[in-house]
Amino acid sequence: MTSTGFRRTFVAIGVCSSLALAATACGSGGGGSASGKTRITVNCEPPKSSRTDRKFFDADVASFERQNPDIDVVTHDAFPCEDPKTFDAKLAGGQMEDVFYTYFTDAGHVVDINQAADLTPYLKELKSYGTLQKQLRDIYTVNGKVYGIPRTGYSMGLIYNRALFQRAGLDPDQPPTTWDEVRADAKKIAALGDGTVGYADYSAQNQGGWHFTAEMYSQGGDVVSADGKKATVDTPAGHAVLENLHDMRWNDNSMGSKQLLVINDAQQMMGAGKLGMYLAAPDNIPILVKEKGASYDDIAIGPMPGGQGTLIGGDGYMFNKHDSPAQIRAGLKWLEHMYLTPGKGFLGDYARAKRNNAPSGCPSRACSPAPPTPRTRRSRRPTPMSRCRTTRASSTATPSSR
Repeated sequence: MTSTGFRRTFVAIGVCSSLALAATACGSGGGGSASGKTRITVNCEPPKSSRTDRKFFDADVASFERQNPDIDVVTHDAFPCEDPKTFDAKLAGGQMEDVFYTYFTDAGHVVDINQAADLTPYLKELKSYGTLQKQLRDIYTVNGKVYGIPRTGYSMGLIYNRALFQRAGLDPDQPPTTWDEVRADAKKIAALGDGTVGYADYSAQNQGGWHFTAEMYSQGGDVVSADGKKATVDTPAGHAVLENLHDMRWNDNSMGSKQLLVINDAQQMMGAGKLGMYLAAPDNIPILVKEKGASYDDIAIGPMPGGQGTLIGGDGYMFNKHDSPAQIRAGLKWLEHMYLTPGKGFLGDYARAKRNNAPSGCPSRACSPAPPTPRTRRSRRPTPMSRCRTTRASSTATPSSR
């Protein structure tokens, strides 16, 4: 394995200026190497600051190269795995890796600008492809052709503080399942005083629309018409979402006086034991415990209130349009090894994660059953890469996170 640092500012403004750089930082150039191996560049190697993830990732790449001595994997260390500010510039400037990370909502755009390789002829060589959830496979399928492979997925629910539920006289094993119940429970939790907030929601840094969309789905609404040409937020469902938030904030005072929050604000409050509920996905639970000071005993997740829909998101990998057939085959082998084999690889080796005290799966007390048949929609929210913060896209895996 060859690992290279990857400066986002560089790739946004320039192209490779020497053969040495071209060998490590640029996208496809035929895929050959001096040793005669097929060389592929891949991104989304965890940063060195994420020591456990970095160790696991590098070990898995080394294992892949031992099993496939004819393939050389050049990894690029970059976090976040995709920076929306530089993504298009990398594609247009020929700087994108041979196998590159994307959010679900990138798929159509990358295909529209003719920057993705068609993987359809090679899928028979990807043994796990048929086990992936069809809903996720379809995200990377455009006009009947497959341009990417889903890696992870998540669906949103209601994160809540069991300890605050108990203190407020609520049953921590029965989280609210309607927005009326959320409002009533938030009011009781806020009544505990001492700065305790019953319910928090995001409204800054473009995160308000993300949650408004999820809340619209939960009420049975949508933000755009079926043909994607008209906004549909000025509807009974949209009004219900906004009226409920208004009443909790201004009539009940259950959302606290500080607003213009982002996800980190809600996580900080929840970790400090000062927040009763907020919308998120299961990946938030290990973040709250590992980074924000919460306990697994106190944090849980229930289904999306309303029950008429939730919001899904996730990520996957696409292939550079300049990739050779050998590079595409090598990249698919790498993805199967790293992400798509149950019980193995970077996302699937739960036994290794447990041995190293790394979070894996969802704590049994933390997860409540999902609604019976939720309507799900795609998310425009980025999904940071982490082993426990996402769940592999296989249909044999547990429900996805974030």
